[in-house]
Amino acid sequence: MTTLFLIVIAAVILVCVWLNNLSLRIGIPTLLVFMLLGILFSSTGLWPIDFDDQEFAEQVCSVALLFIMFYGGFGTRWKAVRPVLREAGLLASLGVVLTAGAIGLFLHFVLGWQWSESMLFGAVMGSTDAASVFSILRSKRLGLKNYTAPMLEVESGSNDPAAYMMTGILLAVMNGSTSGGSITWLIVAQILFGTLGGMIIAQLATLWFRNMKIQTQGFDSLFILGTAIAAYAVPTLIGGNGYLSVYIAGIILGNEEFQDKKSLVNFFDGVTSLMQVLIFFMLGLLARPALLAKAILPALVIYCFILLIARPAAVFAILTPFRKYPVKQQAFISFVGLRGASSIVFAIMATVYYGNLQHDFFNITFCLVLLSISLQGALIPWVARKLDIIDRHADVMKTFNDYSDNTPMRFGRITIEAGGPWAGKHVNELVLPGSMLLTMIIRGEERLLPRGETILLPGDDVIIMARGFEDKKTYLQEKMVKVDSRRVGQPLSRYPGKGLIMMIRRGNEIIIPEGDTILAAGDKLVILKLEKD
Repeated sequence: MTTLFLIVIAAVILVCVWLNNLSLRIGIPTLLVFMLLGILFSSTGLWPIDFDDQEFAEQVCSVALLFIMFYGGFGTRWKAVRPVLREAGLLASLGVVLTAGAIGLFLHFVLGWQWSESMLFGAVMGSTDAASVFSILRSKRLGLKNYTAPMLEVESGSNDPAAYMMTGILLAVMNGSTSGGSITWLIVAQILFGTLGGMIIAQLATLWFRNMKIQTQGFDSLFILGTAIAAYAVPTLIGGNGYLSVYIAGIILGNEEFQDKKSLVNFFDGVTSLMQVLIFFMLGLLARPALLAKAILPALVIYCFILLIARPAAVFAILTPFRKYPVKQQAFISFVGLRGASSIVFAIMATVYYGNLQHDFFNITFCLVLLSISLQGALIPWVARKLDIIDRHADVMKTFNDYSDNTPMRFGRITIEAGGPWAGKHVNELVLPGSMLLTMIIRGEERLLPRGETILLPGDDVIIMARGFEDKKTYLQEKMVKVDSRRVGQPLSRYPGKGLIMMIRRGNEIIIPEGDTILAAGDKLVILKLEKD
């Protein structure tokens, strides 16, 4: 039974990866694909899995959501978002309150819902989905005018804490476990402890990370992973907003300079993708087609209201006073307010922690999210063109923290040897290709910025910058020189072999080889080879 279960899990993961690639090509958010896959495996689907534990799903999804929130901050490029931080922050806080309030009023006065459930559902639907927005902007490489992309990134990445806080407060009121004074303290504690907790934990982690030598490769990623968990758990334990804390910690850590930062970005990109698969697939498992059919009509009515009235009203009310955002830009920002997984997680939370709901929060929210990401998500590029919001010269990847790792320039080190062609020469005497730049000289413990009159001395380490190169048709291979090899004691030129020997590892020594380099037993040759070799 265990083996069969593992086979099913492996099949689901492989299908998810394939569908993710497909969704990136056709522009449909990955969220929708994984949800539909979950529905296929639900208890009433084509390949039924008996799963109906909403309380367990809420706990798992809440944990997964903390990693998504952390990466939302960790991947944010501070320099890119700083010009619109105030506006984006207002959209992520006041915008959520205005949207939730408008939805609550509509549900009460138009659809006849009770006040408590109306406002609770408004809070559940108050935030937008970062995963879907990022997926579409990245896959379509939508460069947008007037800082639209960074504004959308910050808003969608940081508005979940506000929706979560509103949902929690309303649930406490509906359960009769709080009063006016305690509500005020709850709001203050959520914001204060959440903000301070994220800042303090991130600063401590930064100091520790800089002063701690991590000997084993990959453990730096585990260290940041543990920091993310602490940033959520510690403030939550003392009454703070864990999602706010983990987002702030992500921003601070993501904009610090760490060695091999590219691997950290890639690691958390993978972790976040895994968490998204887990959330979306599990939510699909909870779906019941019969209940979804009953919920589709109210979901469609509420969706139209959010799309046409609630979201635009909030966006225009916040951005119009700044007088620097044209109507077309505000209309586009309104349209990109996709609802996503966090709304469904909050709907489950409402269902679990208040068992007397008169309306089916989960299935209405599920249908509404499907409508949002399928219709709006697919139309975002078209709407951007129609509203003339696309900037052909802008690169949306600049908004994200891994942008610097996508640039084509790389650094290298050259040691000046006595009697070598550069020893004793002035920098302005060197003849370098136009695509190469001498950027720094390391002389003992001293760092020198090169000038034309600077003289290079034997023992200097010269740092150069050149255009990087990556190619799927070339690869590196490591080969050891065995004791009985005919190469032992012979110069490299006599046995060049296939490919180019780029480096020799001899114990702890790294040797850049030349033709007369003598090979020794135990040498590890790093060879650059072509695909045809």
